[in-house]
Amino acid sequence: MLKSANIFFVTLALVSFAATGFTEEPLKKTIEALFADKSTLSGKQVQITGEVVKVNNGIMNRNFLHIQDGTGTVGSNDITITSQQTAQIGDQVAVTGRVATDVDFGAGYSYPVLVEKAEIKKLR
Repeated sequence: MLKSANIFFVTLALVSFAATGFTEEPLKKTIEALFADKSTLSGKQVQITGEVVKVNNGIMNRNFLHIQDGTGTVGSNDITITSQQTAQIGDQVAVTGRVATDVDFGAGYSYPVLVEKAEIKKLR
């Protein structure tokens, strides 16, 4: 009886916790860290800040933006994000989205790391 009651209360607590709208807190990372830890971060929500250096809007029903934050070296210093939102080249932004690895859209567009379905917040 005691074991059943414990299971009931744990289940009730989990359901209540889920009903509060709890969402995963994004991990704050640098672009260099995204590349270095890509296998561990795959599927996780992250937040990065940086400068928008390239924008391609309206491709495959999403916008592609490239962000740099001054970390990393060639090949690990520029992260591509996809979003329904957009920004302008030169904007300082905070980007929150899910890490995807080894994404291949075909036609030569493949990405070892991509931040998908990102929310973009302009910082200044």
